[in-house]
Amino acid sequence: MDIIQIVLIGIIASLLYIILKDVQPTFAFVIILITSVLILMLVVKQIGIIIQLLTSLADKATINSFYLETILKIIGIAYITELGANVTKDAGLASVASKVELAGKIFILLLAIPIISAVVEVIINFIPTSGNHFL
Repeated sequence: MDIIQIVLIGIIASLLYIILKDVQPTFAFVIILITSVLILMLVVKQIGIIIQLLTSLADKATINSFYLETILKIIGIAYITELGANVTKDAGLASVASKVELAGKIFILLLAIPIISAVVEVIINFIPTSGNHFL
């Protein structure tokens, strides 16, 4: 089972980090970095399965693929940003990690603008025009 492999990799990397952090801090950090990338690579296959499922559901519901692609990109940016920020925090650079998180939030906002615009247009279309007042 994939999750057991991932958890074992995480535990072994954590033990190696604890053992080496006082003796060889640079090597200990490299172990954490390599472990993070390895776990991400193991999870990519699962992400592909999720994307296929969401794509087939969107096709059945006749949802514009642009919106699904945008949402998947936003989710991807969120996960990659979190991974980068956590690795940076592990290196003891909390201020750089906060900048990575800020950059991720800005990129998410940039991707969300077309969806926000579409929602606002739908809301505006429901609002009666100046000739039709309910009051």
